[in-house]
Amino acid sequence: MVRKTYLLIFVVLLLSACNVQSSEDVEEEEYATSNPTAEEILSSSPDADIFMTEDIIYTYAEDIDWVMELDLTLGEEVTEITNQTNNSSEFKNGTATELPVGTKIYKPNEKRGAIYIAIVDGKEIRYIGLIEG
Repeated sequence: MVRKTYLLIFVVLLLSACNVQSSEDVEEEEYATSNPTAEEILSSSPDADIFMTEDIIYTYAEDIDWVMELDLTLGEEVTEITNQTNNSSEFKNGTATELPVGTKIYKPNEKRGAIYIAIVDGKEIRYIGLIEG
C-alpha cells in the first residue's frame, strides 16, 4: 500500500512538472497602434470635416482651443485637395469631405505639431493631424 502511495505521488509530481511553462514558452501579446483611417472616423462621425495627405487624416480644429489660439503664419504649400467625398472607400491622399477641390493646404512656419492650414475664400481654416503613438 505504501508503495502505491509513493507511486501515485510520483506520478502526480511528474505530471504537474510537465505542465509548467517557462516565460520563454509563453507568447506575449503585442499591441500595435496605428493612425486612424477615414473609415474609422467617418463610421463614428459621418459629418466629420477631414482631409488626407501623406497617409494621415487631418480633422478640422475649430473646437481645439490650443490650436486656434496659436499665432501661426503660412509656410509652404504641402498639398492641394483633388477629390471630395464622404465615402471612406474612396479616400486617398488629396481627398477631403468638406474642403472644395482645388483648396491649397499649407504648413505653418512655426513648428507646433501636426497642424496644417487650408485657405478657402481667403480664410484660414486650421486642421490637426490624427496621429497615434
